[in-house]
Amino acid sequence: MTTLIQIPETVSAEVFAMAVIGPDEQRREEVASALLDCQGAQIQEFASYPPSLDDMRRLLREKFDIVVIDLDSNTEYALELVECICVNHSAMVMVYSAHSNEEMLLRCMRAGAREYLTLPLTHSIMVEALARAMAHRPEICPAKKTNGRLLVFLGAKGGTGVTTLACNYAVSLARESGKKTLLIDLDLPMGDVALNLGIKAQYSTLTALESFCRLDGKFLSTMLVHHDSGLSVLAAPGELVSTEASDEAIDRLLEVARQEFDYVIVDIGSRLDLQHTVLFDKSATIYLVTQIGIPDLRNSNRLIAKYSAAGSPNLEIVINRFDPSVLGIDEEHIRIALTRSPQWKIPESREAVRKAQNTANPFALENSPISRSIRQMVRSVCGRLDIPEQKKWYQVFR
Repeated sequence: MTTLIQIPETVSAEVFAMAVIGPDEQRREEVASALLDCQGAQIQEFASYPPSLDDMRRLLREKFDIVVIDLDSNTEYALELVECICVNHSAMVMVYSAHSNEEMLLRCMRAGAREYLTLPLTHSIMVEALARAMAHRPEICPAKKTNGRLLVFLGAKGGTGVTTLACNYAVSLARESGKKTLLIDLDLPMGDVALNLGIKAQYSTLTALESFCRLDGKFLSTMLVHHDSGLSVLAAPGELVSTEASDEAIDRLLEVARQEFDYVIVDIGSRLDLQHTVLFDKSATIYLVTQIGIPDLRNSNRLIAKYSAAGSPNLEIVINRFDPSVLGIDEEHIRIALTRSPQWKIPESREAVRKAQNTANPFALENSPISRSIRQMVRSVCGRLDIPEQKKWYQVFR
């Protein structure tokens, strides 16, 4: 059975067509009732699920803008319908259920649903859901230009302190720039960004990569954790799980991230398997983190040779844990080994780093030689003046 409800426009607005699909008459009518008085809406009710996915495709020929589906009558088939719509049609999909379930919410979002509506519904809740859905229609909200700055932290080898530097750099950049800043942990499967920052994440980088076909700014925002510094974080999974994300998935994640954020910092550890993604594109800046040691310098030399050609990313060398008083190699030999002078030297500060790791309080928030070095890196990116050197004052007693 199909019924048509014509809702008059209370304010001049674009007319949009909605389909409400639900075998349970009481729940379906509750949803339709919540839509009453919505401006410019045409609602068509369907008293049963389409018998097959082919029938669903034929139904989509009616040019619906929004499809609302009952999740409870047959959950698994309803999810198939959601995915079928998202793959074959531009209509926005909402689901409704009598139950609030975080796991089911995630499954619906992965299938492509825009909204998970929990019964009972009110008119105001439905109006807000419609406003969010219609705001994402391509003809109303064209795709943003990808223009966020991409800043990648890569280790010459394991154990160089890439994650520590990436976390503190990201915190400092968020504070110094005052702009939208995102840190993504792509050092899968064992990234430690969340641990370093003392945050707990319900969703992870893996969630985003598995759902890349449906990924947009709104979906991404639901997976982020916000640090007190103003930094947004997409953390690695909290458990050890297998990951086989495609280059396409990673590129899509970074594309969406750069549409939504001014700065996107990515911790990739020592993952050279990502070299065919946009992370190594000429639009990116790669901070190659190394230390003073033969294996580190050897690996750095090879990476510098590989990524110094035209069309490669902008490569900046960062020597971490730099302590000239205990170097076994002088600075001239370091320059020769690297074929160039390093742009940045982060001083050794075991005490500051250990304290930050034990308390999950970034050292970038304090005033110390190591935090000032990080701030110099950050200020070079956001165009602020260098930090003046602290003057030493001497008092003479007579």
